[in-house]
Amino acid sequence: MDRLEKIIQPRLDAELKERTLWWKGEWWSSSRFLSLVDSCERVLVEGGFSEGQRLVLLLPNCPLVLALSMAAWRLKGAVAPLNLQSGPAALVENLGVLDPWGVVLPAGMTALSEAISSAGYPMVSAALEEPLPAIQGRKGEADTPKAAVIFSTSGTTGTPKAVIITHENLIENTVKVFDFVEELNKDDVFLNVLPNFHTLGYSVSGILPLVVGLPQAVLPGFMPPQNAVEAIREAGVTVMVAVPTMVALTLATAAKGADIGKTLRVIICGGDRLNPQFDQRARETMNLSILEGYGLTECSPVVTVNPSLARRKLGTVGPFLPGYEFRILDRENNELGAGQDGVLWVKGASVTPGYFRNPDKTAERFSEGWFNTGDIVRMDEDGYVTILDRDTDILIVGGFNVYPQEVERVLQEHPAIHMAAVIGVQHPVSGEIPKAFVILKENESATQKELVQFCKEKLAHYKVPRKIEFVSSFPLSPSGKILRRKLRESEKQASAG
Repeated sequence: MDRLEKIIQPRLDAELKERTLWWKGEWWSSSRFLSLVDSCERVLVEGGFSEGQRLVLLLPNCPLVLALSMAAWRLKGAVAPLNLQSGPAALVENLGVLDPWGVVLPAGMTALSEAISSAGYPMVSAALEEPLPAIQGRKGEADTPKAAVIFSTSGTTGTPKAVIITHENLIENTVKVFDFVEELNKDDVFLNVLPNFHTLGYSVSGILPLVVGLPQAVLPGFMPPQNAVEAIREAGVTVMVAVPTMVALTLATAAKGADIGKTLRVIICGGDRLNPQFDQRARETMNLSILEGYGLTECSPVVTVNPSLARRKLGTVGPFLPGYEFRILDRENNELGAGQDGVLWVKGASVTPGYFRNPDKTAERFSEGWFNTGDIVRMDEDGYVTILDRDTDILIVGGFNVYPQEVERVLQEHPAIHMAAVIGVQHPVSGEIPKAFVILKENESATQKELVQFCKEKLAHYKVPRKIEFVSSFPLSPSGKILRRKLRESEKQASAG
């Protein structure tokens, strides 16, 4: 079986010899990067790291994340990136699930270091681009021999899960994405700015360039957006992998006159629905277009993507990557055809073998090798997929299904609206009615009556939001996805109060 380190090493020795990583304004050669990998491997060996064990990375995007990944893979172990901003209690809970050999975090995180040590996990503080200091790890059970990465995800449900991603999963997905997306070529420079604990960031922004042999510009984080704009210009970035929130902020920064340069050709967007207006603004502001795709952590992550600017369909997430089998089923598990709404099930070499030490959750989501995505989709005659909603987010209004994303898409066509989110609220007659939360564009105004009327002209009566609340921000996941469950929780609290 092919392994990532065995594919990446020849790329570093050939295509990436002169330009492997752009970091803090300068390009690293492959020899400089490999020197960091070698030193990390020595430290891990001396600390007792071995096959099947897991190294937790609590690090922003940096050369050390990629170097430690390579070092762990050489030793037949895995890495597990976690969100540094999760808070001590949540992180310690995640560590309990992952049972790691050790934890690496940035220097200066004293309170977090103490919490991790107090919970019994060996940890080491490290500089983001320098060799790893000595660490003596713990034994732990070495029961993930095929894993390359283990991602901790709660999705939109709030229930934590640890997703095993194998070498085969990552190789399959990264190579298929590069081959399938016609806009990508061997002259590209990727921007690696999505957080590495998010599978789209780690896999498509970080590992894909290494597997294919493309330089990447690495940024610790996206905020403030001006930093990303400067990196795009200075490193000559041609491809940006982003979530919609990042697209919105990049467009706003460019619209205010920031010099983004002339190299950026394409934005590949996933992680959440994309406001169709963003594409028009990207063409006007930055002279480029956006390819929207769809994926899940469990699928390493890309499932569908628009293949090119010529063949894309705005409002869809494109056709399936080659290698996937798929079914769209109703609630009675009957297979549905084109134009019908149902739950998407997939099978293929990109799909996780299961959840780490959680056979019950694995059995819940898999059936005879098929994975239940939990997403309601519709596929057209050409095989292009539209994501309607999470199965758990559907509203039932007077017996009719209402998909929040459809209502949100209509609201976002209004010229005054920047972003919208829709949930169901209890109603004594209809069971539920749609309520919209709306963020207005800067210096724009609109009334509830005006927006309700706007929706009435475009939607069936039962889909029209009866209540609209104007807000300044949304609760977001660490990857920038709107958390409707948090809006529902706030709404329940407000009603109870």
